[in-house]
Parts: sequence; structure tokens; C-alpha cells
Amino acid sequence: MFDRIEKQVVLRASIERVWRAITDIEEFSQWFGVKLNEPFVPGRAITGTFEGEFDEQALRQYQASLGFEPTGIRQMPRNIVFCTVEQMEVPRSFSFRWIPYGIDIDCDPAKETPTLVEFRLEPVTEGTRLTITESGFEGIPAHRRQRAFLMNDGGWAAQAENLKRHVERA
Repeated sequence: MFDRIEKQVVLRASIERVWRAITDIEEFSQWFGVKLNEPFVPGRAITGTFEGEFDEQALRQYQASLGFEPTGIRQMPRNIVFCTVEQMEVPRSFSFRWIPYGIDIDCDPAKETPTLVEFRLEPVTEGTRLTITESGFEGIPAHRRQRAFLMNDGGWAAQAENLKRHVERA
């Protein structure tokens, strides 16, 4: 349980358009809400700054609605490592590793094993089927594994909608 998140969305956009939205740092920044400092390149650690402040009260309420004890958050410093790019197979597959729900007050990024986030693109009649998968939660310390999983599960659902709005706008 609590090891693999998978979200799928059909986007009314070409595979090339979706590829650009997920791999160009300017476009990624627009829909994801993080300002990245360098382009995605396999093997590269990508730094960035989250735009805006996290609403701790809203996050605590959301955690409570999921049925677990809410925890605090830590505001992320500027130019923190956002992810490390694993692979890029134009225009079908893009993946990176990161610390899930890294704003959790109980998270120690230096001591945690990153999860793997994969974006897989497939052309379909309506446009592009995007599958977002995050796996490897078994490497997250037991005291925060469920919270990291559930927060990222909701986060990926929201990000899939953000991406859909981004690529489908006129």
C-alpha cells in the first residue's frame, strides 16, 4: 500500500506540445508553481524556488480531512534542489527523482531516499494520454510515509489539472 501513485489524463494537445510543457523549464514553472534555474538534462540536479507561500492552515485542514494527524510545514529556502533528472526520451518519457512532500516539518531531505516521478506520453485520437507515476515510497521513513503518499496523491491530481489547463488554453 502507499507505494505507487498513478494519475492519467487525456490532454487535447499534440504530444509535442505536452512534451514541451513538461520539459521546458519556463513552461513547467508556469503550471507547476516553481521557478527553476537550469534546464532539464539527464543526471542534472535542478534547483528552484517555489513561488508564493504555502498556506500551512489549509494544508493542516487537508491533512485532517485525509484522516491523519496534521503536521506543520517548513517554508522552502530559495534555490533549493527541486529534483534530479533521471531520463528524457523525446517525446515519450521524462523522469526525475525528488523528496516527496518535502515541505513536511518532519522531513529531513538529507536523510531520505527520493521517489521516482515519471511522465509517459502516448498519442491518442483526442490528443495525448499522459500518465504520471510516482513510486518508491517504501524508502520514506515510516513515520511520514502515509502522509507523503497522500499529500502527493492529491498534489498530482491537482498538477494534472494545472497541466491540462496550461496546454489546452487557446
